[in-house]
Amino acid sequence: QVQLVESGGGLVQAGGSLRLSCTASGGTFSSYAMGWFRQAPGKEREFVAAINSSGGRTSTADSVKGRFTISRDNAKNTVYLQMNSLKPEDTAVYSCAARNIYLAILPRDYLYWGQGTQVTVSS
Repeated sequence: QVQLVESGGGLVQAGGSLRLSCTASGGTFSSYAMGWFRQAPGKEREFVAAINSSGGRTSTADSVKGRFTISRDNAKNTVYLQMNSLKPEDTAVYSCAARNIYLAILPRDYLYWGQGTQVTVSS
């Protein structure tokens, strides 16, 4: 069983930056692809970014491309989401998720989920 814990969320002004972290325990982190998803009130969960198990391949949603970057440190069992040039529409609960090896963009393809961290961007 893999446990995922997110951190780094908070309140930031538009144009600001945040770095989210997701630390895993209870499994072999280097064998898992990791994804970041977000969900705003009244909206469906949305794919943000994903990275494969080795870190050699990433995918980023068009809505955040050029502003958000996903990365991982397998030695620290941690995946990161660097968020720059934040906009009010980025406000959501951000969750990380894990699946075996290959990255995916659909929430249903992920096996393990964290509780999420709130990101609020003020205008």
